[in-house]
Amino acid sequence: MTETARSADGTTIAFERTGSGPALVCVDAAGAYRERGPMRPVAAALADDFTVFTYDRRGRGESGDTAPYTVEREVDDLAAVIAAAGGRAHVYAFSSGGLVALHAAAAGVPIDRMALLEPPLGEPVAGESTLTREMRALTGAGRHEEAAAHFLAAIGVPAEYATPDPGLTAVAPTLVYDCVLGDSTSIDMIARVRTPTLVIDSEGTTGPLPGWAVTIVSALPHGRHLSLPGSWHGVGDADLLPALRDYYAQS
Repeated sequence: MTETARSADGTTIAFERTGSGPALVCVDAAGAYRERGPMRPVAAALADDFTVFTYDRRGRGESGDTAPYTVEREVDDLAAVIAAAGGRAHVYAFSSGGLVALHAAAAGVPIDRMALLEPPLGEPVAGESTLTREMRALTGAGRHEEAAAHFLAAIGVPAEYATPDPGLTAVAPTLVYDCVLGDSTSIDMIARVRTPTLVIDSEGTTGPLPGWAVTIVSALPHGRHLSLPGSWHGVGDADLLPALRDYYAQS
């Protein structure tokens, strides 16, 4: 059943809850939302141990959107879901969702423990990166399929996975938001995070993502690193779920 929370700027954020136990909020990756992405199966698998909250990030699925996009507004969205979850929660976040979680923790959103699967880390820029400007131009011109394909290629998705499906094309304008998140994430910001954080990478991932995981952990005051068997930018439930349960059970 879909419920809603109201973010600080008035945007409606759609979410659902399943299970019982301590609150755990899942934050999706670029282009993903409840109807498209891995979080519903994760929620179902963890429902015996946690009350799991999955939500549609702004501009996706059943959530609203309010221009202009800012990282602070997306942090407020996560804070609103955590408030609906009872005021505190664990967080599990995938890819750029991990950047949302890091920004939220740095801003003081009440997160008990975070587990992040392969959050990306680009070079901080003054203003906007070339990719962000390119994505704004493509989506502003209504060239959403081209924008989605350009995004996948630019972030290093292997060619066999880089053809955008209709679900990604439909939310292509929100990929600009993920680009802005990347532009806004710095080592200095990560160093302000006091939340205990587990950063996971897949042994099957090539490119810079595994190195970024190590860099992020090195900057975190309370960070841990874990490599798990998996495919490119993904870890199977048989390995991921026990690692999450074990981590959140720690005091």
